[in-house]
Amino acid sequence: MTEKKSCLKGVGLTKVFGLGRNKNMAVDHVDFDFAEGEIVSIVGESGSGKTTLAKMLLGLINTTEGEIYFKSKKRDIRSQKAKKEYWTNIQAIFQDPFSSYNIFNKIDALFLDCINMRGGKKLPYEKKLEMMTEACSFVNLKFAELTNKYPFELSGGQMQRLMIARIFLLKPQILLADEPTSMIDACSRATILDMLLKLRNDTGMTIIF
Repeated sequence: MTEKKSCLKGVGLTKVFGLGRNKNMAVDHVDFDFAEGEIVSIVGESGSGKTTLAKMLLGLINTTEGEIYFKSKKRDIRSQKAKKEYWTNIQAIFQDPFSSYNIFNKIDALFLDCINMRGGKKLPYEKKLEMMTEACSFVNLKFAELTNKYPFELSGGQMQRLMIARIFLLKPQILLADEPTSMIDACSRATILDMLLKLRNDTGMTIIF
């Protein structure tokens, strides 16, 4: 049996907020090694640091201590160029879908940004339209009904499905799913989880819950 390659590794990851008496240890020397194509779950109570860890892995906040390795290479995102390249390989779906969108951009603008990010800026619009329609179909939505809408016009379940459609377009190697179903109803919750499983089966990406 072939051993799977390391996709994302953390060594001694630590995050401290504040100083002196106000110091708060949000993440305390965490180690992990996730393989390509795995579905793994980080378990912890609310407030235990899971979201903080996700933000460190994404490069949204700096670590206090520790190192992060992507594909067995030490991550270096000090430059904006390096950070953008890293973000083509790792993306996230957060628990509050409404905080994940620019409310002033329509849905088609959101999708076009994804296509451009993956190097498709010079593609004919007809090809981009085909890609956006396919992404919406993947999550059982109709692009023609969404193209002129803003995110705030949709339900929480629709918003999370759009986030999965966005991931479908970006095709990252790693998806961080930070409690993506906690703010939607039970029926939508099951649908979202099924879509994430299908996405992983179709693309082979690593999904971290």
